[in-house]
Amino acid sequence: MKAWELRGFGRENLVSAERPIPKPGPFDVLVRVSAVSLNYRDRLLVEGLYNPDLKFPMIQVADTVGDIVEIGEGVSRVRVGDRVLTQYATTWIDGPPKGDETVHTLGNTIPGGLAEYVALNENVVVRAPQYLTDEEAATLPVAALTAWFSLRDQGRLSRGQTVLVHGTGGVSLFGLQIATALGARVLITSSSEEKLERARVLGAHAGINYARNPEWEHEVLKHTGGQGVDHILEVVGGKNLAKSIAAAKPGGQISVIGILDGFSSEIPLFPLLNRQTVIRGIVTGPRRAFEELNQYLENLKLRPVIDTVYPFDAALAAYDHLYRGAFGKIVIRVRN
Repeated sequence: MKAWELRGFGRENLVSAERPIPKPGPFDVLVRVSAVSLNYRDRLLVEGLYNPDLKFPMIQVADTVGDIVEIGEGVSRVRVGDRVLTQYATTWIDGPPKGDETVHTLGNTIPGGLAEYVALNENVVVRAPQYLTDEEAATLPVAALTAWFSLRDQGRLSRGQTVLVHGTGGVSLFGLQIATALGARVLITSSSEEKLERARVLGAHAGINYARNPEWEHEVLKHTGGQGVDHILEVVGGKNLAKSIAAAKPGGQISVIGILDGFSSEIPLFPLLNRQTVIRGIVTGPRRAFEELNQYLENLKLRPVIDTVYPFDAALAAYDHLYRGAFGKIVIRVRN
């Protein structure tokens, strides 16, 4: 089979290769891959920042959708012919996290989905929403689940509350769509007026250009009558986290998801204490939450936002697009 594997750190070491089709074990399923989508985490893997001890060669990408074509004799959760998605934190079925969720992930310690076939334990897959295309379904495992788990599962977001999302990447736009569907008012930041206008079309109540308004937290307060927002999806990290604290209402929640601006933050403790802000780290969510999300999507018929779909042979161009940034998700079509 054809696959894209990382043979060393650096974009130049992501190469096309021929691999044998994997054989499923007694509790495994063999998935014929239809499409995958990229996340910022895939860039971190290539650059050696996500797992400096990555074992080479490693087939890349976690977000995968495809059809089960073979199952092991002990498999009972799914059957041949099911269209399934991969669960990012492969060992997190339900309950509280154990702290090693990022370890057991595709493209990292488990061969990923940027290949024509992938063999996985049956517990790693969930059925894909039927109404979505393969390209749309491929966007769900990290971005959609992260937004859902942050806002609904952990944040208990309810109608009438306010949400702030940063930027127009996958997690942020899913956050915008999910929060709007739940009846919340959403504010969004971007350095592009064109992207802010597109976000308004998706339901954003207001857009804030942080290039024109570096102290964007003051703009958030203006839009909320000086109160601040109930929940923030913090995908930037670094110095941005302190501004998010200032933009949250007393008792507000901040889901720290991304590290676009760095791996560490310096935050003012007195405002944090005075406003009793809740800061919560998020690594997607358990399989139970993924299955609940997919049922919600089946009822709502929400359409994921896809920036561009690339053919399998153009995977490097898709990675280049990831480095430039996107409005929504970048998808690679594996099967024609």
